[in-house]
Amino acid sequence: MTRTRISSAPALTLPELDAPRRLIGGRTFDFDREVAVMAIINRTPDSFYDQGATFALDASVLAAHQAIADGADWIDIGGAKFAPGPAVPIEQEIDRVVPVVEALRGSGAVISVDTFHPAVAAASIAAGAHVINDTTGVHDPAMADVVANSDATLVITHSLAAPRMPYPAPHYDDVVAEVSAFLLARVDRAVGRGVPPERIIIDPGHDLNKTTRHSLELTRRLGEITRLGLPTLVAVSNKDFVGESLGRERGERVEGSLAAMTVCILQGARIVRMHNVRAAVDAVRMTEAILGFREPAYERHNLA
Repeated sequence: MTRTRISSAPALTLPELDAPRRLIGGRTFDFDREVAVMAIINRTPDSFYDQGATFALDASVLAAHQAIADGADWIDIGGAKFAPGPAVPIEQEIDRVVPVVEALRGSGAVISVDTFHPAVAAASIAAGAHVINDTTGVHDPAMADVVANSDATLVITHSLAAPRMPYPAPHYDDVVAEVSAFLLARVDRAVGRGVPPERIIIDPGHDLNKTTRHSLELTRRLGEITRLGLPTLVAVSNKDFVGESLGRERGERVEGSLAAMTVCILQGARIVRMHNVRAAVDAVRMTEAILGFREPAYERHNLA
């Protein structure tokens, strides 16, 4: 019988981070021993997962507060989806995300804005955002300038296409090596424009200009990304590589997403961007307990 050869299985990785303790949004995270859960709030009528369920302002704010009640550490607010399609005018994107940022000030959660427009980033930071999540990897160098002139943290994500443009049949000779090289180059770009390394997070960009096999390879070898020395965020929730691996449609991918998330944590991922917050929080906290990062909530079993 012929078998397809794959790269070696993942091993437990506790990355040596250059700056594991991060002050973000008034909260201190020790990424040597802590995993943060980032909830997703999309103020778009065409988001791939919720299909506009949180497009209305009151619905988005309510969903954000529910996510915080369910244990989310971060709230990531998006006003324009990554997928190809018509451009969202910058002023419209600002009008979508800034009111949510303002509504969440003082909530205790880290407030993140998912945008690739420097003008949206600047308006969001002025409104109280603590993190800019750029899924185009500082495609526009002015994004680094905006973050450098603030106290915000920058997430640098791997993707190859111009914003909202298709990228059919992506090819990599070694997807992990090429993603690593891209991330290091874009980190250098951001640092060169004044963003301190201790305010940078990296994301390998599962499914972004990648096939399912590419995303599986990234997951299997995520330790090579986390060993770059910066906290690593993974966004695996309900993505197509999960659905195609399992033969599941978008509403049936929770379990697969949690499995992918856990494999990433065991290889050093320290921020996980997830839709199904309560399930993700329990899976993360259980993984932390197994790793010895946290104590059990209580102990009764076989103690008397």
